[in-house]
Amino acid sequence: MEKYIKKSRLIVLALVMALLLSVYGLTLYRIEALDVRALEDDTQDTVATTVTVSAARGSLLDRNGTLLVSDRTVRDVRISRDQLLKEADPNGTVLKLIRAAERWGVEYTDNFPVTKTAPFEFDAYATSSQRSQLSKYFAYFKNSLESYFEYTVSIDDPDNPGISATQLISWMREHYKIDYTVTAEDARKIIGVRYGLEIQVVAMTADYVFARDIPEELVSYISEQALPSVSISTRSTREYHTDYGAHLLGYVGAMTRAQYDDKYKDLGYPLNSQVGQTGAEAAFEEYLHGTPGSVTTYRDASGAVIDVVENSPALAGDNVYLTIDISLQAATENALATRIAAMNAERIAQAEAETAENERYQEPELAVGGAAVMLDINTGEVLALASYPTFDLSTFYENYSQLANDTANHPLNNRATSGQYNPGSTFKMVTAYAALSNLFISPETIIHDDSEFTEYADAGFAPRCYVYPYSHGDLNVVGALAQSCNFFFYTIGDRIGINRLSAAARLFGFGDHTGIEIGDNVGWVASRELKMELKNEGWWAADTILASIGQGYNEFTPVQLANYVSTIANGGTLNKVTVLRNIVSFDYSDLILKNTPQVKSVIEDTGGYIPVLQRGMRAVATEGTAKSALSNYQVPVAAKTGTVQSANSSMNDGVFVCYAPADDPEIAIAVVVEKGGSGSSLITIARDMMDAYFSGSASRASQSVSTDETLLK
Repeated sequence: MEKYIKKSRLIVLALVMALLLSVYGLTLYRIEALDVRALEDDTQDTVATTVTVSAARGSLLDRNGTLLVSDRTVRDVRISRDQLLKEADPNGTVLKLIRAAERWGVEYTDNFPVTKTAPFEFDAYATSSQRSQLSKYFAYFKNSLESYFEYTVSIDDPDNPGISATQLISWMREHYKIDYTVTAEDARKIIGVRYGLEIQVVAMTADYVFARDIPEELVSYISEQALPSVSISTRSTREYHTDYGAHLLGYVGAMTRAQYDDKYKDLGYPLNSQVGQTGAEAAFEEYLHGTPGSVTTYRDASGAVIDVVENSPALAGDNVYLTIDISLQAATENALATRIAAMNAERIAQAEAETAENERYQEPELAVGGAAVMLDINTGEVLALASYPTFDLSTFYENYSQLANDTANHPLNNRATSGQYNPGSTFKMVTAYAALSNLFISPETIIHDDSEFTEYADAGFAPRCYVYPYSHGDLNVVGALAQSCNFFFYTIGDRIGINRLSAAARLFGFGDHTGIEIGDNVGWVASRELKMELKNEGWWAADTILASIGQGYNEFTPVQLANYVSTIANGGTLNKVTVLRNIVSFDYSDLILKNTPQVKSVIEDTGGYIPVLQRGMRAVATEGTAKSALSNYQVPVAAKTGTVQSANSSMNDGVFVCYAPADDPEIAIAVVVEKGGSGSSLITIARDMMDAYFSGSASRASQSVSTDETLLK
């Protein structure tokens, strides 16, 4: 029997279904329309700030794995100019930050070149960068400034705007809407920060950083304040584990606009990057720098952080092992500084003694600077490289102005690689080789020292040997090197001529870069062309004679002198000088680059004349000008002293070179001291360097880092 559904029940069921569909439709509408609008409203109130996260910079280590420079993570405070301008009280935010910085003793960035207290004056000690930025600021706001002063001033020349610092402060108070109730001192503080933010736009500088390397207490305070325009960023800064090697290690600093445009823009560096500026930090920047990452922070309208998203991770830079031995570096710097201090103390004491006798004090000429270099003669590796005076890398930026303005001592100059000096008698091995290899003399040729070279006396030029009126007697080339007889080298220099002499100098690396990665000057090799370029004058026989004893137009760097002596010591191989041993990954697990010795050139000594030079240098230490200091040294030494007359001083420069052991060479040394008196007076420095090397050579050999077969650490 069939059952029928009542029509009334179907109607009720249809009504229930319609009701359910209506509820579903309304709910879907709320989800798709109303809630989306709410989400859009929330999004509009959310502020997203993306910042670059700097990568940890790789470390610098010495050849034995001793850590020299590493990275330390620090926090910086940044202000977003765009977000600050949206705030109801931007000046209140700035002043709150300043008060917090002062509370925790944190120095904040204020490069506005006006004194910080009334009466306001333009800063007489402003840097060239500060002056340039202020000039651009004036140019940018020219119309506004002139309108404010009702054209009673003219800003046609931004470098000389015709308004006082007080007038400028008055305009800036109005420009930045600083309330009249704010004191002049606080207004100046606010202006310093607002100006720094404005300069980003006006002068296209890197992002303004309010404060760097802040303590955790200030980090916590700023986070609690939840200021929409203020953020904390993380970066790495250099930490130094040695007091030595400042010139060689170098420093890291903010990239200049020119550096960005010329090089780093194409490499993808952000404009606010910190890059190596000098030394190894600059030479190996591409390995040390790493790859920056980025992080986006989302905040709500109140400034509270909603979310932090890492867009890309920062990848740390590689670690660089240098060729130096930090113990040798320390010994070299200490020896150089100690000897120069002793020289100066002796001269001051002598001047005071003469004053007591003559009742008239005459200021003594003091040694002002110097350099010392030690190379491995077989590889060209730098074992130590010192420049005096030096500086402290850990306080470099705090003391930068003082260091940069020390025009008497030039502590920032790396004299070892960029200082150019007459080599004096240390050049005589070049003259000897030129004469021997061109067959003007043989090793047995005897020349009598007449004490005075009279070949050009009729022309008014008759140079004398330093023993004048006495004589060294009859000498061959080995004896002439041992006694450093000027007459002997005047004679052979005159015979061979400047062209052959210059050519011989270039065989030993003079007039060319050594290849050292931290950069060096090429120096000058005396020649007709050089004199014409420098003085627009022709060449005279007298110029050749002076060049033959290392004076006149010969000027070389200490690192060139050390490599020259290395070339003699190893039998004629001119190596590329290097400070790089190898490069490994940040975690020391992978070898990135192993540096191998490179040869620049080899002297084709078919006549066997380099051994003659070696015998001459050995004779210097056993019977010649360095006998008293080196004849009984613990290992046999080959050496040459040099004394350089200065046209601008009554005190001579001193130059000394050597290699050791003389019978199986390992190291070469060059020492130069400005106003050092004589080469002989510098032997103490070289002895201290050799003491450090030979007393520690066994331990260094066992500790020296190897990456041929195994990974590091």
